[in-house]
Formats: sequence, structure tokens, C-alpha cells
Amino acid sequence: MRVLILYVSVGTGHMKAAEALKESIERQFPDWKVDVLDALKYINPVIDKIVVSSYLGTLKRNPKLYSMIYTASGTGTGIYDTSKAVNKLLSYKLKSLINDYKPSAVVCTHPFPMQMLSSLKRKNKLNIPTMAILTDYVVHSLWLDSGMDAFIVANDNMKSEMIRRGIPDNIIFPYGIPVSPKFLASTNKKDLLLKYGMEDKFTVLVMGGGMGFGNIEKTMASLLDCNVDIQIIAVTGTNQKLKFQLEEYAAQSSKKVLILSYTDRVNELMDISDLLITKPGGMTVSEALVKGLPIFIISPIPGQEEGNANFLIRSGVANKIDSFNNLVSILSQVTNDPYTLKIMRENSKELGKPHSAHDIAALLGKLVTG
Repeated sequence: MRVLILYVSVGTGHMKAAEALKESIERQFPDWKVDVLDALKYINPVIDKIVVSSYLGTLKRNPKLYSMIYTASGTGTGIYDTSKAVNKLLSYKLKSLINDYKPSAVVCTHPFPMQMLSSLKRKNKLNIPTMAILTDYVVHSLWLDSGMDAFIVANDNMKSEMIRRGIPDNIIFPYGIPVSPKFLASTNKKDLLLKYGMEDKFTVLVMGGGMGFGNIEKTMASLLDCNVDIQIIAVTGTNQKLKFQLEEYAAQSSKKVLILSYTDRVNELMDISDLLITKPGGMTVSEALVKGLPIFIISPIPGQEEGNANFLIRSGVANKIDSFNNLVSILSQVTNDPYTLKIMRENSKELGKPHSAHDIAALLGKLVTG
């Protein structure tokens, strides 16, 4: 059997979800061949560059404009229709890939390749199982296409919303966003503290996603200047400039600080942390929930991450940090209130879906074998 998993490189979450599923499929079905591919890069590198650079540039320079675009893309007019039309045109190139690769199933972790697949299914040019994995905690209209055979969503609320908006009940599975199986591995905290040169004390993990987004500089400045007795781990992703800036800040502080660039050891860092401060990307949130980490939310991207933030706050696993004075105040409260942290941890564990990747892989096996 061969499985093709398609993503688009707008952020790292879509790729990480694809890789987590690949890892789980290969564990369950060792004789299967699984490939993960950036769909837009394969289909048209020029369009990929335009889409990705426009997305990142708009987020950095004009988040309010991004918010307007996100909202407009969910209305069923304008940007939404343009997206579907463009992906319909690009679907012929995807068909060429499928003809060459001959997969037994195709999985998408981004709506663009999903729309291409749906177009092919409607034209009866594709007769293999197709699956879409939503990588946020809210539903966006770009995902609402009944041409797929299965939708994986993060929770029952999303399933209800999709049913209300016309997707059949029997093809929606609230299995959660897939995280790497290594997040399920047991670890020894004392050994990890020694490995990373950290002390056995309250530890705050600061993350800004794979590209180091979010107002990490001011967040770190506030944490380093506060009088709360903490140590700090910061992950800057691929943003090397940010890493150098944070290292300069840390050198002037008496607090214990570890600053890392992009790392595949987030599971270990979460195991030695008591609190996560992050923008609420779907992938980072899912990993934190599996680890039972309370979350402080900073700098949510307008649109999907604001929806993620609202869901987490309502669920009792997160606080939203609206100002840096607010950050220090709430941090001081929770470090002096073990009960509040305990409740947040319990709520986080309850929301987490540690076996999501395994469950999705098992469902895929059923779809493929009939």
C-alpha cells in the first residue's frame, strides 16, 4: 500500500501534522510506503512562493489586513470562490502526480490540496480514499467540501459545527490533531533537567511557532525583569535574529535561561516545563494538551488562532495575556496558587488526544482495505 500526505508550507503545523501521521502509519503498517509532500511546491513553485511570501508578509506587516482576508475567505464569496477556482485549475497537475505515484489513499493537512482532490473526485477522476485533517480548533469554510471520504477534527464541537454546515455526520471523526508518538513516551524529569543544564524549579517554556512569530522579545524582557522565581526556556524556531536578541537579554539577567532555535525535542522541553507561553497554533496547542501543560496565550494570529485561543480559555486550560504587566501579574498568581495550576493541568490532559495519530492511521487502514 502507498499513502500520499499533502501539506502547504504556511507555518510548520501542517507539515508537522503530516509527519506525525506518517510516523504512526509506518508503526502500524510497516509494509506501507508513506510520502509527505508540499503540494504547492510540487505543483507550481511560483504560486507556492507567492502564496507563502504573501501569507508571511501580511502576518508580519499588517495582521489586521490578514484578519480581514481570513474573514472574507470564509464567506463563500470573493476570496473563497477564488481559492476554489484556482485549486480546481491546479488539480490537473495533482492528478498527474497521483497517476505517477499510484497511492492507495491521499491525506491532506491543508485545505488547498483538499480542494484539488475534491475537484478531481467530483469529476470522477479519482476513486481512492481521501482524508482531510483540520489542524485548528475551529472550522473554516475552506474545509467544507463534501468530496472527501473522511474529515478529522479536533473535538466534538467542531464535528457539530461541520454537520450544521452540511458535512455528513458519518464522515467526521473527532480524533484530534495528530502529534508525534514521541510525545507519548515516558521520560525522567531529573535526567532531562540534567541534560539541558536546568534547575529543579518552576520552569516557563516560551515558544513562537516554527518561525518564531509572536511578541517573544517583549515577553522575554518581562519574564527576565520580573521578581517571580522562575527559570526560562525559549524556542525561537528558524528565526535566528530573534535567538541572538534573546541571548543578549539573557546575558544581562540573573535568571537561568536556555535559548534554542528549531528543535525536534519539544516533547522533552514540555516534560520539564510547568507552563507554556505561546501563540496558539493548532500543532503546538495539541502537543501541550497531550503533555498536560497550562498555557498563557500571546500574540494569536487573527482568525484561526484567535478561535483556538477562545476555545482554550473556555475550556479552562489557558489565560490570554493582553499586556506585559498582565503577564507578570498572572504569572505571580499561578506560581503562588498550586491548585489553579493543578486544575489547568487536569483540564489540559482531559482535552488532549494522545492517540490521535494512531486512531487516524487505523481509520486510514479501514478506508484502504474496505
